[in-house]
Amino acid sequence: MNKLKIGVIGAGQIGGTLIRQYSKAGHRVKMANASGVEKLRSLALETGASGVTLMDAVVDVDVVVLSIPLIEIPKLPKQLFDNASENTIIIDTGNYYPIRDGRIEDIENGMPESVWVSNQIQRPVIKVYNSILSGSLVSSGLGKGDPLRLALPIAGDNKQSKDLVSVLINDSGFDSLDYGTLQDSWRQQPGSPVYCTDLTLPQLKKSIVKAKRELLPARRELGLKFIMKHDPALWMHWWNDFARHFRIIYESDLDS
Repeated sequence: MNKLKIGVIGAGQIGGTLIRQYSKAGHRVKMANASGVEKLRSLALETGASGVTLMDAVVDVDVVVLSIPLIEIPKLPKQLFDNASENTIIIDTGNYYPIRDGRIEDIENGMPESVWVSNQIQRPVIKVYNSILSGSLVSSGLGKGDPLRLALPIAGDNKQSKDLVSVLINDSGFDSLDYGTLQDSWRQQPGSPVYCTDLTLPQLKKSIVKAKRELLPARRELGLKFIMKHDPALWMHWWNDFARHFRIIYESDLDS
């Protein structure tokens, strides 16, 4: 496959890791964040990615990755994607946590989180990378064909877009599972058996069908309580503990 031009909005734990992985794979990466280009200088020196403005990040690219908290989505410039190609694929890596994002009534009333994001930016999105801990994304990638390779779910309405995104997931060292449309993306939201539980592809296939929509909010809060007991400075190092705990409370199916 030809190397891609990718714009990443948000250079936090997930966004920054993807910038490193995509750059290492040879893709041409632009990056932007709310703090401005200066804050990206060290990451640019490390990876070769270019720090740009928000408006520049979405122009002349094949893929845009949105890796910012949901609370920041409505704050994006309303005209952000006006000059972006209609063929540009937009990836949403976000998750809804009311303690951080405030109460979003549409989501509370059952709208899948990435459908809400798509409505906000008025563009189709592909849901992926939301269901993996940043430590796992950094440390758990393996070569294709390895039986211990972890897998990530993909949801979206365009098969061709999902196929291309699966190539990027492979570049990051993971398998992928296309299991449905954006309306189906609730199955990988916080509280699901596949949310941050580090599953292989066979385990992911079995666990994702066990997701129960009505249980997600309560289980999300159980997971959040466990996370909040730990020092945020150590979250990147305790991802194995988090994944093991989430498998229990989210009832993942670990049979292969």
